[in-house]
Amino acid sequence: MKRLLLPAVVFAAMTITEVHAESFTISDIRVNGLQRVSAGSVFSALPLSVGDQVDDQRLVEGTRALFKTGFFQDIQLGRDGNVLVITVVERPSISSIELEGNKAIKSEDLLNGLKQSGLAEGEIFQRATLEGVRNELQRQYVAQGRYSASIETEVVPQPRNRVALKIKINEGSVAAIQHINVVGNTVFSDETLLRLFELKTSNLLSFFRNDDKYAREKLSGDLERLRSYYLDRGYINMDIASTQVSITPDKRHVYITVNIDEGEKYSIRDVKLTGDLKVPPEEIESLLLVKEGQVFSRKVMTSTSELITRRLGNEGYTFANVNAVPEPHAEDKTVSVTFVVDPGKRAYVNRINFRGNTKTEDEVLRREMRQMEGGWASTYLIDQSKTRLERLGFFKEVSVQTPQVPGSDDQVDVNFTVEEQASGSVTASVGFAQNAGLVLGGSISQNNFLGSGNKVTIGLTRSEYQTNYNFGFVDPYWTEDGISLGYNVFFRTTDYDDLEVDYSSYSVDSFGSGINIGYPISETARLSFGLSLQQDSIDTGTYTVDEIFDFLDEEGEDYLNFKASAGWSESTLNRGVMPTRGASQSLTFETTLPGSDLSFYKIDYNAQMFKALTDDYTLRFHTKLGYGDSFGSTSKMPFYEHYYAGGFSSVRGFKDNTLGARSTPSRGEAVTGNEGTEEDSDQDEQPFGGNVLVVGGVEMMFPMPFVKDQRSLRTSLFWDVGNVFDTNCSSSQKERNDDSCDIDFSNMASSVGLGVTWVSGFGPLSFSLAVPVMKPNDAETQVFQFSMGQSF
Repeated sequence: MKRLLLPAVVFAAMTITEVHAESFTISDIRVNGLQRVSAGSVFSALPLSVGDQVDDQRLVEGTRALFKTGFFQDIQLGRDGNVLVITVVERPSISSIELEGNKAIKSEDLLNGLKQSGLAEGEIFQRATLEGVRNELQRQYVAQGRYSASIETEVVPQPRNRVALKIKINEGSVAAIQHINVVGNTVFSDETLLRLFELKTSNLLSFFRNDDKYAREKLSGDLERLRSYYLDRGYINMDIASTQVSITPDKRHVYITVNIDEGEKYSIRDVKLTGDLKVPPEEIESLLLVKEGQVFSRKVMTSTSELITRRLGNEGYTFANVNAVPEPHAEDKTVSVTFVVDPGKRAYVNRINFRGNTKTEDEVLRREMRQMEGGWASTYLIDQSKTRLERLGFFKEVSVQTPQVPGSDDQVDVNFTVEEQASGSVTASVGFAQNAGLVLGGSISQNNFLGSGNKVTIGLTRSEYQTNYNFGFVDPYWTEDGISLGYNVFFRTTDYDDLEVDYSSYSVDSFGSGINIGYPISETARLSFGLSLQQDSIDTGTYTVDEIFDFLDEEGEDYLNFKASAGWSESTLNRGVMPTRGASQSLTFETTLPGSDLSFYKIDYNAQMFKALTDDYTLRFHTKLGYGDSFGSTSKMPFYEHYYAGGFSSVRGFKDNTLGARSTPSRGEAVTGNEGTEEDSDQDEQPFGGNVLVVGGVEMMFPMPFVKDQRSLRTSLFWDVGNVFDTNCSSSQKERNDDSCDIDFSNMASSVGLGVTWVSGFGPLSFSLAVPVMKPNDAETQVFQFSMGQSF
């Protein structure tokens, strides 16, 4: 006769109704009600087996063990003689999950989250899990400011002990911050304090910034900034008494109230140093930003601790700890500050490792190191090594870590992690350039050729007005101490006659070669010296201008010139490509040597400086200055060596090379002296350049909206100004009262606009949209401009 030993158990309450029964020895175990779960799974989970002597306690333990598997919603234990009979009701499986109404959170993300929580097609269904997921979804929407969001779940039974889950989501609208109120402030105005908050009330930019959406984490950050603002201005007892966040009944608006107690203002009574300084005390004292009589500032105190820590780190005390201990004196509202210095052990560098350089050889990175293996770990040298890697221009990002060597308390490894980026040349060789039309041919111009760190340029380029064969090579580490060696060979034919009116009508055929040596004089400065030989031949074609005719009449049409150059450059830029801070400048002097057919010289100065306004906004100031002239038997600077302005890298918004003095048209052939026809006399005045270049401007760089990775993208609002002047104008030019014949800054061209540069895999792509503000006579404007292979 079968007897019931244990009835159904409500396991959620973890209680089991015990039925006292006589103990017995299990002769067999029979399981009824299984559908998907195998008998083996039951036997492996059951702590009972054939031959065991069981009583009520053993049966309770067995029941609990089966419930813990999560497979069953009901379990009954019975006895048929000495046979243990287990009757189970399996939990249903999930046949499908249907989502409805979700937009802010993608269905794919929701399904992945449900799967991680144990709700997925084919899994065992547990209502408690579904309820937990519903509550978690509700919290996620609340975190987004969707306080009116609601989640409804429906469980639809299906045949074969299965269920379909339907999750209906009403996301509601995002609650916007209607008002932020600071109560208790008397020293600083509401406007001043509210500017510290990242959270804002709804405004015109909230659509892009989402700064009017309440989040607990953002409010915590705002409260910390508020507290720091007071602590940095002497109010050391400032306290945030309470914070209230309330939601309107329709759950569409949020009101935030912050109650503060400002306290009294404190100043510095005295400053002390204690501990093992390891460096001369006067050096540490020179780093103290905290001075007696100053208003107390936690920021200044923390900055002083960081300066002392870095100074000790420069001596190898990488694990130095400098604590600033303030001691307030309420009686006279002063604070005594003591800096406690614990240098720890001097740390030495075990290994320097490089990661992420899939293209660049380790040797290229290692030769930039100023921190050496085996030497003590200097914070300054490690940072200097990182900066030098960034200035190479080969990497999008460089980071460094100094983990302690396991099992050692005085050794660290220095691990540099780099992210490679395209390091192509500055000039595009294949593609389309606005000022040159279609550019055909193949070329290689790499600043990091095959990962060797050498710059190699080789190829053939063909455009509408130029054919160029060239080969160039620069080894930046010709010697181990950083002396560079570069040389080049070129052949170039140019016909400006096919370039519409960008230049006066003539063509130049040039070939030559040169060599250049660079010598470092400091971490940031170099000297360079070069020699070159160049043969130039001028062909005026059918038409020319008086200025070219006069020069050719005096100097001839073929010139062999020997040139020497000397230059100085300095760069403190943080990166070689797309820098955001620091400055760079260069000064170059070039002149022809005795024995040359022409005698002239040129002096060029280039400079740029970056000034951070905030973390996201930076100002860039830049200028280009140039001056050239002839000497000796040469009466004028050669016209084909003139400076030109307009377009990228000078004054955007003006067509390339159209600024400056204009030429004087001449009839007929310059060489043969033919008079020409009436049609010939209609030749337009054309840009002729000049021997003085003045270009400059300022840009405000800002992040591109909706773009996460800004490292290869630069957007800026710019103001460009500049022009080209000629101090050796011909009499014809002077008779026309050409404004560019003398240096007159009132005749400068200027423009304002928006510029974008993207460092792509093919090299930099640059675009600008500019509107001229000041337009000199005869200057040609061009609102939209673009270039491949050139950045600004």
